[in-house]
Amino acid sequence: MNTLPVVRSPWRIAILIAGFTFLYAPMLMLVIYSFNSSKLVTVWAGWSTQWYGVLINDQAMLGAVSLSLTLAAATATMAVILGTLAAVVIVRFGRFRGSNGFAFMLTAPLVMPDVITGLSLLLLFVAMGHAIGWPAERGMFTIWLAHVTFCTAYVAVVVNSRLRELDESIEEAALDLGATPIKVFFIITLPMIAPAIVSGWLLAFTLSLDDLVIASFVAGPGSTTLPMLVFSSVRMGVNPEINALATIILGVVGFIGLIAWWLMARGEKQRQRDRQRAARG
Repeated sequence: MNTLPVVRSPWRIAILIAGFTFLYAPMLMLVIYSFNSSKLVTVWAGWSTQWYGVLINDQAMLGAVSLSLTLAAATATMAVILGTLAAVVIVRFGRFRGSNGFAFMLTAPLVMPDVITGLSLLLLFVAMGHAIGWPAERGMFTIWLAHVTFCTAYVAVVVNSRLRELDESIEEAALDLGATPIKVFFIITLPMIAPAIVSGWLLAFTLSLDDLVIASFVAGPGSTTLPMLVFSSVRMGVNPEINALATIILGVVGFIGLIAWWLMARGEKQRQRDRQRAARG
């Protein structure tokens, strides 16, 4: 049986190249201009690494980076805990009174504009401060609460989709053999949804690290995150130091992505070898 050769349209290839160029050419220019010796980012004056040295000695920038990383890690951890519990309630507990309202309120932050979410949380914190005296002032803790609020919704959606794909017969067999529901969750369910939990943690970490709008509403003096600092710096003009920082972030993200791709490729090859051994056996 003859098979027709696959004909690739040159227009599709051209559109694909144009799309990737539009996405990644600005990043490439940013990396190149991070090695520019001129203070003006639009004027090339030769190769230099001086802005990386300036970045290392910039205590305000390093403080913002440390604060953002700490917030992102704490937010992702709490969002994973709450999001996983919420997903388990939605998928495993079935229909209960208020289940539709619970699901709606859980997913509402996904479609709520950041301006509305930030303003609502600001009004909430101010009202609570006047009513009960807590929080006394806005800062890192209020940013953390705000980030957990909207990151939990993303984690719940990721874990929810994974839970619906699981075979419940394994859990039911463990229950029939005398295992308690708590033990079944930690010994069977949790390992099977671990990839979704890791994905949710990484997603929440990225969202928290990248947030600007909500953090601007609920932040206080001395709690400037990295996006807030970068935005305030860019408003006065693009600083070559920002290019150096962005280049480092791109390098770290690219390195982590490369490791993740290598691990997934390695795991896929191992699964293929296992299937071949099972077929031969």
